[in-house]
Amino acid sequence: MKKTIIIAVCAILFLSLGLALFIPSTSSKQGFLRIHIRANSNSSVDQNIKYIVKESVVEYLTPLVKDCESVNEAMKVVNDNLDGISKVATSVLKQHGFDYGAKAVLKDEYFPTRNYGDLVLENGYYDALIVNLGDGAGENWWCVVYPPLCFLGEGQGTVKYKSLFKEIIDKIKNR
Repeated sequence: MKKTIIIAVCAILFLSLGLALFIPSTSSKQGFLRIHIRANSNSSVDQNIKYIVKESVVEYLTPLVKDCESVNEAMKVVNDNLDGISKVATSVLKQHGFDYGAKAVLKDEYFPTRNYGDLVLENGYYDALIVNLGDGAGENWWCVVYPPLCFLGEGQGTVKYKSLFKEIIDKIKNR
């Protein structure tokens, strides 16, 4: 009797582990690292500074993530630089007379469906760099850190916005 129970428990564990490997996750991450920069509020002043902070955060991150070859590598780079991202954002806020700071974190967060030119990211949960300005209660700017949809350095200190998703897929197809 004991032997039958042990065999049954082992069989259940084995089947559970096997099924877990084949059942798709409810996560929609799909190898992307997204970014949200959330304004303190929806006032026009807070919304305007959000875009100025965005420019500085993108300028700071571009050289750090431009050579990343995987989402895991990009996440590690971003995670290692969360304090720097927070400091850059807070510095911009202070330079423009805002007394609230900024905080950068990496989170698994829900996003609605979003179109980026030819690229459509379905709604679902994605790994994301969240930069909250002050209370972070206002409308936000969002994009994709990896693959480098919004983070393509060009020249000195300028950023070129374009989608490389199609180019990445073409490279994979041509291999």
